[in-house]
Amino acid sequence: MRVPSTLIREQLVSVFRAWGMSSAHADTTAEMMVETDLRGVDSHGVSMLPSYDQEFRRGRLNMQPVFKTVREGAAMALIDADASLGHPVSVHAMNLAVEKCRSTGVAVVSVFNSHHFGAAGCYSKIAADRGVIGMVTASTRGVTLVPTFAAEPIMGTNPLAFAAPVKRNPPFQLDMATTTVAAGKVKVYKLNHKPLPPGWVVDASGQAVTDPEEAFSHVFEKPEGGITPLGGTRDLGGHKGYGLAVLVHILGGVLSGASFSPIRKRTQRESDPHNIGHFFMAIDPRAFRAEGEFERDLDEVIDVLHDAKRADPDQPVLVAGDPEMATRKERLQNGVPVPDDLMEQLRAVAKSADVPFLLAP
Repeated sequence: MRVPSTLIREQLVSVFRAWGMSSAHADTTAEMMVETDLRGVDSHGVSMLPSYDQEFRRGRLNMQPVFKTVREGAAMALIDADASLGHPVSVHAMNLAVEKCRSTGVAVVSVFNSHHFGAAGCYSKIAADRGVIGMVTASTRGVTLVPTFAAEPIMGTNPLAFAAPVKRNPPFQLDMATTTVAAGKVKVYKLNHKPLPPGWVVDASGQAVTDPEEAFSHVFEKPEGGITPLGGTRDLGGHKGYGLAVLVHILGGVLSGASFSPIRKRTQRESDPHNIGHFFMAIDPRAFRAEGEFERDLDEVIDVLHDAKRADPDQPVLVAGDPEMATRKERLQNGVPVPDDLMEQLRAVAKSADVPFLLAP
């Protein structure tokens, strides 16, 4: 069924407040999750609430965190998220990077001791909306990516997001996993009982898995098999996706001092927080170009890309961000699709939190 985004936001806020979140943090987290769903990233929005509920019940989530700036300079900061959900600290960190880059040209803010933060693209867009370039990476809690030539998963989906401001066009917005597909997408296919495209998930012998139940098991339950790196096999460039995944972890995890999931699983207790890391970079174009020149040139680049000769006359040539903005417009009007299986899970979360369930038809 389709649910208005305002109702989803209200439901999320009620649950987070029941869990003990401050009003400000509940509002911010709900806003980022709803924005994720509006953009069509169904794997990282309200569908994450049952997972957050499990983390909260296991004592891994601090719902009343105090963010601590551990190190700070004119063009950088390192922030301890105090074992909180990643959304509020990420909004804070990206805005701090933007403010710092106004005087230094380039600024980086790193975060550690955090948790899942939703879609990375929501945070890079904060920078673009404020007139600067934003780049975001994050380490992950999951171990789902099978490296090139490996038979078992080692890396996570390791997201990379980049956004740049323009004047006439919507901002350029790249938001991608460094796997062929995000792990949450496998979850979405299972919720909808849809077979997976070949090449997304492989078993221990490297054979494609398309059954949604079996694929979910390989990604979330079994020790062998998992998601392929971006590109798939080595012949199709999968080693490049694998390399990008390591780059993302270096910036998001190693730089901040966050954990690396295969090591964490051997050295930490089950109840310990995940210690996920995030990386936020902001670049002020005015440090390199005269006012407005960067935006003008990028507008022209996007225009040329849009005007490229079409392979299919009915399919326009797009740039990163176009599909998300089109989906956002449609879902603001018609509501966010929520699968029946997820609806029942959300109902259970609301009952557990002792708050009214607002999403029922």
